Amino acid sequence: MTQTGVPEELTREELDTWAALATVLEWLPATLDAQLQRDAQLTHFEYGVLYALADAPGGTLRMSVLSGYANSSLSRLSRAATRLESRGWMRREPDPADGRFTLAVLTAPGRQKVDDATPGHTRLVRRLVFDRLTSAQQRQLRDISRRIARGIRSEEGWAPASAGTSSA
Repeated sequence: MTQTGVPEELTREELDTWAALATVLEWLPATLDAQLQRDAQLTHFEYGVLYALADAPGGTLRMSVLSGYANSSLSRLSRAATRLESRGWMRREPDPADGRFTLAVLTAPGRQKVDDATPGHTRLVRRLVFDRLTSAQQRQLRDISRRIARGIRSEEGWAPASAGTSSA
């Protein structure tokens, strides 16, 4: 016990819950990466960047906004953007509204890449997550995930503009 009377260790039930969540947190990203690499030559991070751009009005977001959505440093995002630019899937340009900012713009081939990569990614997400849960459990998972996210950060994470069609 600590001086405040709170146990220093997790209870058995807490430890079982944490072990299950930690396992998902470790296994899921690698599984998503493997499928996207195999089928679309993209990492899950790169797919997420392209998907967020495809979902944004005009296929355009400020790099700083995209960095927040991706939970990424600007330098990590910049390295990914360089890879995506080299493949012709996005471009960067100064923000005409404020030249201090850089815009990430999805190209037509980038939109096609997202369109081509999405069905396989959606099938995997559905198979790994949604097919294993009832509708009520899916709502609970969403609510629990949002609650945990708010405990980590006060700002909102990325949410799809086109509700009901997201798989990123």
